[in-house]
Amino acid sequence: MARGERRRRGAPADGARTAERAARGGPARREGRGGRPRGAAAGAALAVVVLSLALGLSGCWLLAWHRARRAVTLHSAPPALPPDSSSPAVAPDLFWGTYRPHVYFGMKTRSPQPLLTGLMWAQQGTTPGTPKLRHTCEQGDGVGPYGWEFHDGLSFGRQHIQDGALRLTTEFVKRPGGQHGGNWSWRVTVEPQASGTSALPLVSLFFYVVTDGKEVLVPEVGAKGQLKFISGHTSELGDFRFTLMPPTSPGDTAPKYGSYNVFWSSNPGLPLLTEMVKSRLNNWFQHRPPGASPERYLGLPGSLKWEDRGPSGQGQGQGQFLIQQVTLKVPFSVELVFESGSAQAGGSQALEQLAGSLLTQALESHAEAFRERFEKTFRLKEKGLSPEEQALGQVALSGLLGGIGYFYGQGLVLPDMEVEGSKQKVDPVLFPPVPLFTAVPSRSFFPRGFLWDEGFHQLVIQRWDPQLTREAIGHWLGLLNADGWIGREQVLGDEARARVPSEFLVQRTAHANPPTLLLPIAHMLEGGDPADYAFLHRAFPRLRAWFSWLHQSQAGPVPLSYRWRGRDPALPTLLNPKTLPSGLDDYPRASHPSSTERHLDLRCWVALGARVLMRLAERLGEAEAAAELGPLAASLEAEESLDELHWAPELGVFADFGNHTKAVQLKPRPPQGLVRVVGRPNPRLQYVDALGYVSLFPFLLRLLDPNSSRLGPLLDVVADSRQLWSPFGLRSLAATSPFYSQRNSEHDPPYWRGAVWLNVNYLALGALHYYGHLKGPYQARAAKLHRELRTNLVSNVRRQYQATGFLWEQYSDQDGRGMGCRPFQGWTSLVLLAMAEDY
Repeated sequence: MARGERRRRGAPADGARTAERAARGGPARREGRGGRPRGAAAGAALAVVVLSLALGLSGCWLLAWHRARRAVTLHSAPPALPPDSSSPAVAPDLFWGTYRPHVYFGMKTRSPQPLLTGLMWAQQGTTPGTPKLRHTCEQGDGVGPYGWEFHDGLSFGRQHIQDGALRLTTEFVKRPGGQHGGNWSWRVTVEPQASGTSALPLVSLFFYVVTDGKEVLVPEVGAKGQLKFISGHTSELGDFRFTLMPPTSPGDTAPKYGSYNVFWSSNPGLPLLTEMVKSRLNNWFQHRPPGASPERYLGLPGSLKWEDRGPSGQGQGQGQFLIQQVTLKVPFSVELVFESGSAQAGGSQALEQLAGSLLTQALESHAEAFRERFEKTFRLKEKGLSPEEQALGQVALSGLLGGIGYFYGQGLVLPDMEVEGSKQKVDPVLFPPVPLFTAVPSRSFFPRGFLWDEGFHQLVIQRWDPQLTREAIGHWLGLLNADGWIGREQVLGDEARARVPSEFLVQRTAHANPPTLLLPIAHMLEGGDPADYAFLHRAFPRLRAWFSWLHQSQAGPVPLSYRWRGRDPALPTLLNPKTLPSGLDDYPRASHPSSTERHLDLRCWVALGARVLMRLAERLGEAEAAAELGPLAASLEAEESLDELHWAPELGVFADFGNHTKAVQLKPRPPQGLVRVVGRPNPRLQYVDALGYVSLFPFLLRLLDPNSSRLGPLLDVVADSRQLWSPFGLRSLAATSPFYSQRNSEHDPPYWRGAVWLNVNYLALGALHYYGHLKGPYQARAAKLHRELRTNLVSNVRRQYQATGFLWEQYSDQDGRGMGCRPFQGWTSLVLLAMAEDY
C-alpha cells in the first residue's frame, strides 16, 4: 500500500479544495526546519532531472531510488539531547546501569562498544548430565517468579529470583566519583527456598566480563584458579579493576570454602556466551571443604597462566570474554566490586572499597531512601492503600526501571517503494548505527524497544525521574529518518537480533504506530519543570516532523480520515487480517482490507497529536507552527466531522469503516487445516461491527465534550457486563461480538479479542476521572464508574501478583488470571498510577 496514498472520487470543488488544504496541509514539513533548505532541494531536483535525461532512466525509478535513500538517512534536525549525552562526562550517574534487561543480572555502560558484566549460575548434581545453566530470561526455563523488589533507575536495586529449591537475591549499588561513572558493587546471596532443608545443594556462580573492542583485560590469578582481580583500561572508563571478594555466609563475615575455575577466550559474540560456557562445562572437579566429604562438580577447564592462551586470545578487534566460576554449598553470599581508577585517586583503596559491612550499610540506606521517595511521589499509604498494594506499586515501578536497556546497532528497513501505483522490488537495507535508551515490555519475551509501548512506560517513569524520560524520548526521536518516520520495533545489536524471529526483524517505512510518546509530552506541558521546557524546545522540530509524517503518510480516502498502512492481506488462513501497526494486532477490522478504510483509533491519535503539538508550539512561541496546527486540531476535534466519518447509527457507537461482512468463519478443510470461509451477506462498504477498545477511542483520548450526546452511549457499553465490563477490568472486545475469543488462525490464539489490557484500562480510568470532574449530564456516572473500574482492576492485578509473583501481559476477562508473557512490567506497571489516581 502506498505511503500517503489518497484516492478520491472525482476532483473536489474549489471550496472543498480549500478546506482540504487547511485540513491536510496544517502541519506539513517546512523545508529548513529539520529538512533540506529550499535552494538545496531545488538544486537536487534539477540534478535528478538532468541525470534522468542523461542516463535515460525513468522518473519512477529515480523517485523510488530517492525514497530508498531517504528511508535510511537520519533526520537533519538538531538532536533533542546534548552531544555525547550518554557519556560519563555528561551523565556520569547514568553511565553504568542494569541495561541488559534480557539477562537475569548484568550491567553495562551506555556505549557503542560497552564493557559488559553478567551472572550465570547452575545447581550442581541435581540432574544427570550438564546442569541447567541460567543466564538469559526465558519464558519456559522454569525460573520464577523473579523481579526487582527495589530499583531506583539510577544507583541501586534488589532483585529476588526463585529457581526451584533456591532463592537468589541480587543487589547492586553505585557510588559516584571520578570522571568515568564511579564505582559499583554487587552482592549475590543464594539460600534454600524453604527453611530447614537438610540436603543443601552445591551451586556454581559464574561472574563474567566481556569487552566488545580492542581493549585487553589483565587478570591476576592466585592459587587454585581464583582470580585476585581483573584490571583493565578503556578510553571511556580509564583504568579500572574488578575484584571478586571471598564468599561468606549470608548476613555475616564468616568465610565459606569455595572451589574456583577460570575460563578466558576471545569474545565469541554476545548471543553465544551461554552456549560457549555450556560446551566448556565438561570436566569433573572436586569440591573439598575442610572436614567435609568431597563432591564432584562440572567446571570450566582453564589455564592458570594467562600467557599460555597465546596472542590469538588477546581479543584484538573482537574483545575478550573472561569468566570466574566459584562453586560452594548453599547458603552463601559473594560480592563483586568494580573500582574506577579516577574515583579511587587520592584515597585509601582498602578503606574505601564498597564491600562487606560498608556495602550492607549502603544497600540498606538506599532501600530506605527508595521507600521514602516512593511514598512522597505516589502517596499510596496516605491514600489508604494496604501494605500489599504499596508493595505491588513498588514492584511495578522497580520492574519497569530495572527493565531499562541501552542498545546500539543497525536495524533492517524496507523502504516504501510504491510510486504511482507501481511497486519497485527492493531488499531490506541497513539503517545507520543508532543508540536507544528505552524501557522494554518484558525481560523474557520482548526485551527490546517498542514505540507504542514506550509512551505508556514513560508515563510511569517521568513521575519518578523526569531525567530518565527526557533521555528515553530524546533517544527515540534520534531514530527519525529523513521523512520523519520511526520504526515501531527496534532490534538493535546482536543480542536483540538473536531473540527475534526473522519475519519481525524488518521494519517497513510505510507503517506507523500509535504516537504514545505524546502522552508524556503532554504531561511535561502541564508541569512547570524548566528542564522539561528546555528539552521540549530542543525536541520540537523532531516532534513536529514525526507528527507530520504520521498525519500525511496515513491519510485516509477522504479528508480528515486516516488508515493504518500495513494490514495483512486477506489470506485464506486468517479469520480477520491483522493490523500490527495499530498496536492492537488481531482486533477485528474490515474483513476485506482496502484503500477505502477509515480507522477510528488512528484518527483519534492524530487528533491528540495535533492538539499536543499546537499547545506545545504556543508554549514555545512557535507562532508559524501554531498557526498551521491550530486549524487541523480544531477540524479533528469537531464532533460534526467525527460523527460524519465514524458514528454508526445502526450500531449506536463509533466504529471503523470499510469493505466488511460478518459472515466469515474458520472451518476445517483437510488437509489444509482451518481455512477462512466467507458466506453471505457479501462484503460491502459499511461500518465495522466490532464493539470494543477501538469504539472507545474518542472517549479514551478525551476528545468529546462533557455535554456530548455521544458520551452517554459509550458509558453504556463500558458499564454493560454483556459488552465490555468485567469484574477484572474492561475487556478488549465485547462478549457479544462474533469475534470474541475467536482464534485468528489455526496457530494464532485470540489476543485483543476479550482479554483485559492495562494500558487501555488506564486510559479509560483517566477518561472517567476527567469526565467525573467536569460539569455535565454524565459527571456522576463517570465518577461512579471510575471508582468501580479502579477497584476491579487493581484488586485483580494484586491477587494475580500474590498468587504468581508476576505482572502479566494481559488478564482473562472470565476469571482474571494472568495470561500472555511474564514478567510483563512494561505498561502493566500503570497499575501504580491507577492506585495513585494519577492520570
